[in-house]
Amino acid sequence: MRVEIQQLLHEKPELRQFMRQNPIWYRKITREPHLIPEMEKESNYFYGKTFPQRVEKVQNNIGLAMMMIEMLKMGKNSLG
Repeated sequence: MRVEIQQLLHEKPELRQFMRQNPIWYRKITREPHLIPEMEKESNYFYGKTFPQRVEKVQNNIGLAMMMIEMLKMGKNSLG
């Protein structure tokens, strides 16, 4: 494997882990190093780091917080 690819994988351990879990990328990158941006995109999707995935995660967290607030309000009403 090329030195620059090894260096990239050393600098980005998450990308290295992705490659270990998806060995097809090892072969692709070794033969065609220009595919690194594509591998990074797939890695981001795999780890849930794309913008739509982050927005969905925030929405889920807000929904959970709202549900907790409603539960606390209901609990307060039953006490008093």
